[in-house]
Amino acid sequence: MLSEILNELNESLTLIISQTKMNWPILAGMVCVLWGVFLVTSLNKGLLHLGIIPRRWYGLPGVFFAPFLHADFNHVFFNTIPLLVLSNFLLIHGLIYFLVATLLITFISGVLIWCFAKPGIHIGASALITGYWGLLVSDIYQQGTFTAIILGFISVYYFAGIFYGVFPGKKGVSWEGHLFGLLAGLGTSYLLPNLIVM
Repeated sequence: MLSEILNELNESLTLIISQTKMNWPILAGMVCVLWGVFLVTSLNKGLLHLGIIPRRWYGLPGVFFAPFLHADFNHVFFNTIPLLVLSNFLLIHGLIYFLVATLLITFISGVLIWCFAKPGIHIGASALITGYWGLLVSDIYQQGTFTAIILGFISVYYFAGIFYGVFPGKKGVSWEGHLFGLLAGLGTSYLLPNLIVM
């Protein structure tokens, strides 16, 4: 019994390490896109109006644009690290899993922000990041595999602070984006098994 558990644990760790090495080109591409968009919007701040503007039809396309848009250097910098780490964790389950999860979280959280968030322009990858976190934590129960448990507990241990972002706090921060991102991640955890065969 113990040997079986240790074998499964070893297989999961081996998978995580090998997949992480294979994921670097995708992760590097994500960083290039994220920072490339930031440089462009730094030169033309008007592009930030492509974010989500709640309950305005012209703000609806922001559902898909908002994760790429960041207000300043600190905003994009502090989103880059958790985005990369959590993206890598999801990529361990495969590129299709990652892409479907990303689309679902982006769409669900974006629509909820558009419907219910306070007036203003909502931008940044925070909703997506919180969604990834919620998905990984929920997968501890949903999947129950050693790999899901390891990734989920690492997410909780190193990024537990993400959870506190779902409550109203600092002015100018879209706590609704964090809350709806978390809800989207939890919902995605339940939807994915019906869409993808793991």
